[in-house]
Amino acid sequence: MLLIFQLALFALIVVSFLLVIGVPVALATPEGWVENKRTVFSGIGLWFLLVFTVGILNSFVV
Repeated sequence: MLLIFQLALFALIVVSFLLVIGVPVALATPEGWVENKRTVFSGIGLWFLLVFTVGILNSFVV
């Protein structure tokens, strides 16, 4: 269970880093929001899923 928790936490860190870099870049490009809206919302949805997953897994690890 600890390994699953660590992998989920690592995935959360990676997705967070990609969103911190990717969202401003997507919004700064001309027509960036129109072209990348689906990708940004998918990344945010994945981030929320990982937050809840890490929270649930944390109760099993501790």
